[in-house]
Amino acid sequence: MTETSFITRDHLARDLEALQREGFLILEGVLNQGQIARLATELEPWLRRTPRCEGDFHGWATTRVNALLSKSVLVQDLALHPRILALAEAALQPACECIRLNMTQAIRIHPGERAQVPHRDEEMWPADPHGQIWSLNVMWAVSDFTKTNGATRLWPRSHANRLGRNASELDAVQAEMTAGSALIYLGGVTHGGGANRSDADRTGVVIGYCAGWLRTYEEQFLAYPREVARAFPEKLQRLIGYQWHRPNLGGWEGQDPIAFLRGGEVCGPHKDALPPAIADELRAAIASRAD
Repeated sequence: MTETSFITRDHLARDLEALQREGFLILEGVLNQGQIARLATELEPWLRRTPRCEGDFHGWATTRVNALLSKSVLVQDLALHPRILALAEAALQPACECIRLNMTQAIRIHPGERAQVPHRDEEMWPADPHGQIWSLNVMWAVSDFTKTNGATRLWPRSHANRLGRNASELDAVQAEMTAGSALIYLGGVTHGGGANRSDADRTGVVIGYCAGWLRTYEEQFLAYPREVARAFPEKLQRLIGYQWHRPNLGGWEGQDPIAFLRGGEVCGPHKDALPPAIADELRAAIASRAD
């Protein structure tokens, strides 16, 4: 990673303020030329072998590839990028006890693809966040993003003022950025892929994060079963869901699911996984009964 890997309080405060105000921000030049080339090389075989999408949402002249953590080592680094992960945690943790990886997906928009219909990623969950932030995505540019090749369209501040499918294109901005840059946007922001009117592909990698108690877009335990996940760094294992979400959500045999990767005992004792506030309430209630 480059120098933008090193997060400072000033970085985090500026990033979070911009994200909460506009709903998105662009970090230019996060990856160097060597990293860009490596990422492109690792992804290319998968993009070539995967058929194009079939659907009015995913596109008809677009290729999408998921489960990238086991297809590209560099994507593992991107998912754990210190500056971005710190921002994701700061933005999402008011709504949860810990965050999860929602998805990883390479997206290649081919020439002739039409503009995607405006949408919000948080539409996948049939509930209202009530002003909270439930998800955040990062679009990593593998190739340059331009107005003509399908750069992502976004409607500024639309996370605070929901728009419909017919949001005016006059109000949208396009996230033009050079390869190696990162577009970060909230799941509540209205956005969509742009039309590719050029003669070349536009390639990016989306890494999404969400509140730890939500059902994820990509089923992580199918994408990365135990024999695959065991090889990941522990921080990444926990990010894909091998971690309790307190209180007592997502356990395995009454234990923190990280134990499943370590060959834990199936018949071990069930253990509490409680936030400190609830643990204190239980102790106080028990003490009051004793009196």
